[in-house]
Amino acid sequence: MRARTLLSFLSLASVAALVLLLVPGFLTPSTAHAGVFDDINATFTGALESGNWALALPMIYLVGLATALTPCVYPMIIITVSVFGARQAKSKAEGALLSTSFVLGMSALFTPLGVIAGLSGAAFGSWLAYPAVAIAFAILFVALSFAMFGAYELNLPPALQNRLSTMGGIGMKGAFALGFALALIAAPCTGPAVIALLSWIGTSQDVLLGAVAMFAYSLGLGTLFWVVGTFAVSIPKSGRWMEMVKSVFGIALCVMALYYLRLLVPSVMDSLSEHATLALGVGAALLVVGLAIGAVHLDFHEPNNVIRARKGAGIVLSTVGGFLMVAWVIAAPVGDTSIAWREDFTVAIAEARAENQPYLIDFGADWCGACGELERNTFTDEAVIEDASRFVTIHVDMSPSTITPASRDLLASYHHGGLPLVVLHDGSGAEVHRVTQFVEAEELLLLMRQVP
Repeated sequence: MRARTLLSFLSLASVAALVLLLVPGFLTPSTAHAGVFDDINATFTGALESGNWALALPMIYLVGLATALTPCVYPMIIITVSVFGARQAKSKAEGALLSTSFVLGMSALFTPLGVIAGLSGAAFGSWLAYPAVAIAFAILFVALSFAMFGAYELNLPPALQNRLSTMGGIGMKGAFALGFALALIAAPCTGPAVIALLSWIGTSQDVLLGAVAMFAYSLGLGTLFWVVGTFAVSIPKSGRWMEMVKSVFGIALCVMALYYLRLLVPSVMDSLSEHATLALGVGAALLVVGLAIGAVHLDFHEPNNVIRARKGAGIVLSTVGGFLMVAWVIAAPVGDTSIAWREDFTVAIAEARAENQPYLIDFGADWCGACGELERNTFTDEAVIEDASRFVTIHVDMSPSTITPASRDLLASYHHGGLPLVVLHDGSGAEVHRVTQFVEAEELLLLMRQVP
């Protein structure tokens, strides 16, 4: 009973963490209106930037733990543990060693992905800005959501599962190899969370962060395997609770699909930004109604067509409501004071150099989470705004809908492939400082005051 209670608690916590992650704006924060989200994001990003990952890493760990509850992974726990021999181990120490080797095998796949994402800069974020890629990912997420709603199963073939269940142990090296292989097999369910994590890591351009974050994710994914393998405990069988968890994941995947499609309809997002409070109210109402009529607790496998219709309607309402709430979270601030930007960068740079006036160039894009943080939290600071008045302040929008060959050439001239990028020049035109990640207002102000 205690084991079941603990698992229930971990399930709720980890599913909540995964839902937060599946709204990519959480890990690449773009909060404008919700004070509670501002506080969470500030704490989260502040912990990362200060090198204190005591808050961030446990959240990523919970995301991995939540992924272990998906139908691609959870049913395989007992079988997999039996395959690498932990349940037949002569002692708990031997079971722990085999289980640890298995989890490290999973880490051997995910950790290098984090390193590659960190080395690649913002590529993992910028590529999602291309319409074809955004549409492809939206289709992928919808297809995966169908599996969550029971349209088809994402499990190993029964014959292979039966074959694996008859194996009695493959040793330390075999356990490591099996962990690596299972990380690949579980790709249909791990994919959405991994993609969101890699996009965030790529935007941060931090190799160490990438390695540690993906290692934490793999530890979360392997926790249930380790516990079952080490202590030979039983876990609740897949049942009605699993179907409800799958429905939550499915709705989150549908919201993700809409999130990635949002850049293709900027006019809609502009309208939602202008009516953010209304979007929040309508979104919350649709989400509540969708859940109430059966988005999670009903099942498509029921023979009653009315129940199926209620389930489908609930999913649609919950998805739209969830997206509207996300739109409220990421909506651009309305009426906040900010730096007075110039968009005519060619003319503005020429004027600044002609008048020996320092100038500041901000390269940003709507897909760049750190750019949004700078816009909301740093460029709106009163002291920054005041000191910026002696600069010619130039904003270069690198969003897919507004990017031009001239803006590409200007960014290329700085030999920096990622975003954000804020460059400070003195009156002669010489570069004095550049900022390539989110910084607090105090840090940017210090750099600005060093520009003559």
